[in-house]
Amino acid sequence: MRPCSLRALTCALATTLAACEPQSSASIGMLATGKLEAPRLDEVSGIQAAQGTDGAFFVHNDDGEAIVHVIDAAGSDLGAVQITGAENRDWEDITTVPSASGPLLVVADIGDNLARHETLTLYFVAEPLPGSDGRFGGESALHHRIRLTYPDGPRDAESLAWDAAAGRLLIVTKRDKPPRIYGIPLASALASEAAELAFLGETVSFRRPASRDLAVFGERDWPWISQPTGFDISPDGRHAAIISYRSVYLFERAEGESWPDALTRSPLEFEGPPSRKEEAIGYSADGAYLYVTSEGTHAPVYRVRQLLPGADNAAQTTD
Repeated sequence: MRPCSLRALTCALATTLAACEPQSSASIGMLATGKLEAPRLDEVSGIQAAQGTDGAFFVHNDDGEAIVHVIDAAGSDLGAVQITGAENRDWEDITTVPSASGPLLVVADIGDNLARHETLTLYFVAEPLPGSDGRFGGESALHHRIRLTYPDGPRDAESLAWDAAAGRLLIVTKRDKPPRIYGIPLASALASEAAELAFLGETVSFRRPASRDLAVFGERDWPWISQPTGFDISPDGRHAAIISYRSVYLFERAEGESWPDALTRSPLEFEGPPSRKEEAIGYSADGAYLYVTSEGTHAPVYRVRQLLPGADNAAQTTD
């Protein structure tokens, strides 16, 4: 296998994904940190680092109760918080935005496999804090809720991120080829009960399923392995990660560039993790690591040091 740094540089300079052979999860030093301890976490589809509690992450299932669970980097159960006034139709991602009163979690009820729902919902809630025993519990009331529509009809999405540079929330669709990017300014979202998303462009076309993938994923899942299932932007606003069942794609934004423009360029791609049902990806609070987990009871949690497209990543893969 050629050195990781050379592959990364090749990826950064490539004009198409086909020009860059993906790296394996082993080649970039992906580490399994533990497993999700709470048995109720069986369909995790979003992960977000806490801003007010060191080492904590908020996660959620994609159906069932309107509950945000809390874990640490090893997947240990730190408790759960019921979100009163919310409904979990198909929660697919979670992020954090700033507010005058402190950080707000944004839970994205945006899944729509059959593209039949006229509206999608974003739920805003003050970031929960632990009790004196260090555990999270009880209920949190909604800070705000907004119902959104697409300008071009219903569609399925599983990816939400906070674009601090532009002050807006971004949604990347799942089943469009290539995926489509929509957004809404945070100020507008918090000031309205209903709004129409703005279409902002399309992402790069992600590498299509290959014949060699069939043996790994099987006939049922093979056609869908390139579709985005999670999205996060780093705390410094310079990097972004999109995950699919097969791969993680890493993007870098140039100074003054918008994220819709940056997402049209060829990313650094690596395959994995090996559990093959990943729907949750998020940066650590300091931006040094990416954390990934997946659907399934006691699913593994993985950590990888943030890789920079075009940089010497070989030096970054060791903790």
